[in-house]
Order: sequence, then C-alpha cells, then structure tokens
Amino acid sequence: VTESKMAIGMALEGGIGVIHTSLPLEGQVKEVMRVKKYKRGFISDPVCITPSMLLADLDRLRSQCGFSGFPVTVDGKMGSQLLGLVTKRDTDFVRDPGATVSSIMTAVGDLVTGEDGVDLVKANAILKDSKRSKLPILDTERRLVALVARTDLQKNADFPFATKDKNKSLRVAAAVSPRLSDKHERVRALVAAGVDAIVVDNRQGDNEEQLLLVRWIKQEFPGVEVVGGNVATARQACHLIDAGVDALRVGMGIGTISTAQQDRVTMKS
Repeated sequence: VTESKMAIGMALEGGIGVIHTSLPLEGQVKEVMRVKKYKRGFISDPVCITPSMLLADLDRLRSQCGFSGFPVTVDGKMGSQLLGLVTKRDTDFVRDPGATVSSIMTAVGDLVTGEDGVDLVKANAILKDSKRSKLPILDTERRLVALVARTDLQKNADFPFATKDKNKSLRVAAAVSPRLSDKHERVRALVAAGVDAIVVDNRQGDNEEQLLLVRWIKQEFPGVEVVGGNVATARQACHLIDAGVDALRVGMGIGTISTAQQDRVTMKS
C-alpha cells in the first residue's frame, strides 16, 4: 500500500503497488496516472505546451511534472500541429523568465521525427542513430500523434523485469473502501485512469458491504481484476470467491491498533 513514487519503484522491479484510499478521489486518480504515464514505449498523451508560454511558467510546469522536455503545438494540445520541441538544453543558458517558448524551442524543421505507423523497434533505432532525446511521431498533416523518449529506452535496459501492461505502461492497483460514499464514482474514475486492479480495503472480508461492491465492480468492469479480503477462514474466502474476486488478501489484524484479530477471526495461530 503506497503512493506513486514507491508504486513506480515496485513496478520497475517486477512487483505492483496499491495506491491507498485515504486520498480525495482526484488525488488517488492522479497518483494512478503518474504510475501509468511513467514509462511506456509510445507516449500517446504527452504533456504539450503552447508557443506563447513563458519560461517562468515552463519552469513551474517542469517542477510539477518531474521531466523537462515538452512538445510545442499550435494550441498546446495533443493531436494538433507540432511547432517544435523544448528541452532542458534549449533553456540552460536563457536567463529571461519573460522569454516565450517560441523564441527558445527547437523548431519542427530541425527535429528528427517519425511517421505515424512506425513500429517501436524502428522508432528506437531512429532515436539511437540520431542521438536525440525524443522522437515526435507525426501524421501526414504534421500533427503530433505520439512521442518516444530516449530515457524510456534506458529504463527498459535497466529494468528488464518491470511489470507492464499491453501498452508498456507500468502496472498499478488502487484500494477502494466499501464504506466510502463515492466508492462507485471512485472505481469508475480509477478504471478510466487505467488502473490494473482494484483492492477492496476492508479489514474483514466476510461482510455484505464488500460482497456487494465486488459484485458491482465485476458486473460493470468485468475486465478489471478485483482483490478481496482480509480473510482468515475458508468460509470467508468462499464467500468472496463466489462474489467474483480474482485474488484474496490473507491475514487479519496486523495493525497495532486493530481489534479485528480479536473480534473478527475464529482461528488464530
């Protein structure tokens, strides 16, 4: 149970982190998205900026996002015509915070780009041969459709056993409590953000609230894996399996202030 920073580290090493539910809905979704966007072959939704953005605003955006290179499009949106690319190298020696991105970026005519439809192997080869840090992928109208980053190639080499989905994004799970008033809205938002599994956060799994939530998730999102629990007896496990869980959390009452092991378990070693 963690937040995005550790979840990324766990996924890179072949595990998976669970974003805890003690966050506002928007905050939990943001943590999931940070993990899903951290690394992938083709970045299908890169953060784009407008040519009129000031250097001071660019610095703030870099601090928020944790990376330094951004595609510059006509309206600052993905799918629009690419005007250029701005990286740390473009701004290293610029001291005027009022300078605009258009005055310091590398124009699209000076960039190495790939055509829409190029496969990842070829895109990686172009990056290596050109010794560039990023490869914008453009359609026939010169609109940005994706981005490939050299840092992603290096991360792939450093973490060959990383846990990834079919889109080469890191995997991440999120916890949802059946006691939350926004539990259904929260699950919908997490699924839309690309979460790989929902872990029902309940210290004792054999209760109607959890069973109802598990059934609802599996009915609404049959492709999303659901982990139920906690369980310590065969009867508890059977009830959750019958409700549709894909995996179980075994054990109960490990917290120092939890009373679940005294009043919720019929057997204790």
